[in-house]
Parts: sequence; C-alpha cells; structure tokens
Amino acid sequence: MSDRNVETLESVVIRFAGDSGDGMQLMGDRFTNTAALVGNDLGTFPDFPAEIRAPAGSLAGVSAFQLQFSSRDIFTPGDHLDVLVAMNPAALRMHIKDLRSSGILIANKSNFTAKNLKLAGWEANPLEDDSLNDYQVYDIEISRLVANAMEDMDITSKTVERTKNFFGLGLLYWMYGRPLEPTTEWLEKKFKKRPELIEANVRALKAGYNFGDITESFATQYEVGPAPLESGTYRNIIGNYATGLGLLAAAKNSELPLFYGGRPLPVILPSPHRPVRESASRVKPSDSPSLPSSPWWWSMYSGPAPVPACRPRPNRPISSSPCTAGTVNRQRRFSPHQLPETASSPPTKRAVLQ
Repeated sequence: MSDRNVETLESVVIRFAGDSGDGMQLMGDRFTNTAALVGNDLGTFPDFPAEIRAPAGSLAGVSAFQLQFSSRDIFTPGDHLDVLVAMNPAALRMHIKDLRSSGILIANKSNFTAKNLKLAGWEANPLEDDSLNDYQVYDIEISRLVANAMEDMDITSKTVERTKNFFGLGLLYWMYGRPLEPTTEWLEKKFKKRPELIEANVRALKAGYNFGDITESFATQYEVGPAPLESGTYRNIIGNYATGLGLLAAAKNSELPLFYGGRPLPVILPSPHRPVRESASRVKPSDSPSLPSSPWWWSMYSGPAPVPACRPRPNRPISSSPCTAGTVNRQRRFSPHQLPETASSPPTKRAVLQ
C-alpha cells in the first residue's frame, strides 16, 4: 500500500443513493455492520422510494441509506453529509443539496448518459460543468471497472452490473480503514449455493478497495476510532425490527389480540413493512417460557401479492402463465391462514407465517 496522509475524524456522515435496484440498502447495511464491529457508535436512516415500480433512472425511484459513525456517543444519523455516493444523475439531483461544502462526492460516471440526465432533469452533465465546484468530486466509471474485473467469468452482464454497489462499498472501506473480511464472510453465507455470485461480489469489493489504494486521485485516508462503549453484548437493530418487537410486547402485556396487516411485495423490491412482519413472526410463544402460549398471543396477515409486470405467453390462458403461478405461490407463503370475517372479530387461532 502506498503512503497516504491519514486524517483522524471524530464522526462521518455518509449517504448511499441510487435506483431502488442498485443495492443501496444492502450497501448501507454492510457498512453499518462493519462499523459496529470496528467499535464505532452509529445511527442510520434508510430512505425507501414511495413508488413500487418507479421507472429506472427517475427521481421517484431513488433509494438512499444514510449513516453516521463516530468515535463518540451519537443520537442521530446526522444532518449535513460528509460523503455522498450517487449511482446515477437522479440520485445526485435528489441529494446533492444535503452535501456540505467541500464534501466528498463519488459518482458512477458510467450511468451519466444522455437518457439518464434527461430523466433526472439535468440540462447538462453536472460532472462536466462548473456546478459541482464546491465539492470534492470523484467521477468513476464503476460499471466499466466491475466489468473489467469479471471479464473472465461466465456470468451475464446484468449480474455484473448488479455488483457495482460492492465496488463503491470497497472504495469506502479503503477510505475509512474498514476491514473486508466481515463482508466477504457474509457473502459466503448469503450465497453459499451460488459460488459464482460470491466470487463476482468479492471481486467487485476488492476492485473498489484496490482502486482507492492504487489510484492517485485519493490523497487522503480517514480514521474514525472506536467509541467509548461499555463492555457487553450489543444488538444492531433498525426501527422496523424494533417496531415488530414492540408490537409483540404490547400484545403480551395487554393480553389483547394482535392483528398486523400489510401488503407484501416481490422480494426484489424494498418493503418497509417486511422487517416488521419478519421480526414479529420470528418469535413464537414456544421460544421462551416467559411468553404465554394462549391463542390470543399474536396473529398476522399479509394481503395477496401484486401480479408481476410481465406478459403471458402467446396462445396461453393467463391462469397458466408463470407470472400468475408465482403470484399464487407468494400468496400462499404470506397468507397460510384464514382471515377473520370482520375487522371487529380478531382471529382466535395463532397463526405463524412460514
């Protein structure tokens, strides 16, 4: 590793932003877990787009994840950004206003095409004019670099493109002295049945890390030391998971039926209500003797999944199309029990989502 200037900081606020399919929530989640393992205090704020299927590259489809990690006690995810990672022009347009003066902007130059610039409402490419002079701009052809890193792998170009978030993650790991091992170990567990995905994402992660180490564009690394936390066992939890646990605690303490209703989405789309459902369904009365096992303890229902946006095959009834069959399967998974007849008559049988 070449000699670089290392600057010590007390806290840093980072926001990852891109299309809802660019893996920004995953990117933020992995950086958060690594920061926790290093010993930083932290606060996070996931920002999901409201639209279910906003057009790719549009302002309405931007997904973001913000976190603050620090060497002292903090209580918020931060206000003004020190670093903004923008995967496309729409993400830049939506979030550049929150980046402090002289803050670091990392942009995926590969996605700043004429089409994407038009969708985001840019009249000219902001990476090529003087509109970003107040910031430290690093425009990197991330898509091209990950393609080069995987040129000898037998995987689709779509799979290669999906690894670009790990390139950005690796670059941020290098900038702030984070270890790669926790993320590579997580990838090995996550995709243990898909070794090609493990290799692709690890290559992208290391490509981003090595890019920061080798290129002369980055003259400074930053160090954020561990926070003075008391010894003990800590839980990394997001608000939605805490909400699910709170609902269970309320049902237990009040001895009233709990009914939770939510609309499921395909697993490829972010769903803020899914962590609530998962955290509640993960705990069952039989898991702890302190929890009652009576039928009122909790019950849950999620409505039918939306029909996927795909076309049935020609000359085949829609009932036999793969899209409809997939919808039925998801509906069974999310709704394995009967709905109550009316909202005023809660279910009397405990239901566990499978």
